Amino acid sequence: MKKILFVCVENSCRSQMAQGFFNSFTKDAMADSAGTQPLENVDPVAVKVMNEVGVDIENNKPKHLTFEMNNEFDYIVTMGCVDGCPITPKNKTIEWNIEDPKGKNIEFYRRIRDQIESNVKKLINEVI
Repeated sequence: MKKILFVCVENSCRSQMAQGFFNSFTKDAMADSAGTQPLENVDPVAVKVMNEVGVDIENNKPKHLTFEMNNEFDYIVTMGCVDGCPITPKNKTIEWNIEDPKGKNIEFYRRIRDQIESNVKKLINEVI
């Protein structure tokens, strides 16, 4: 079974959304997420916009990205922190470059959510 790791700085929004979508779209693989500077909790606005599309990420917990994760996952997808994620191996890393919605309005969160959903669907088709 393929294992995908989604990474963003705080592991509270973009990578949590990607993990939520991935795990709801396929049972033939699994996803987790982590961050270089994880927060205590998932962003409440991210939880709200994901609930709008039927994906619950409320009980997810941000985790710290570790070097050991390089061996645990087949692919590591960064949301735009490839320079800030130097521990991920280039041959496993996919860069999405998705803007951080933190501090923006809910409509911006929705646009980012929809972009992540589209990217996750493409990723599943490419690697699963």
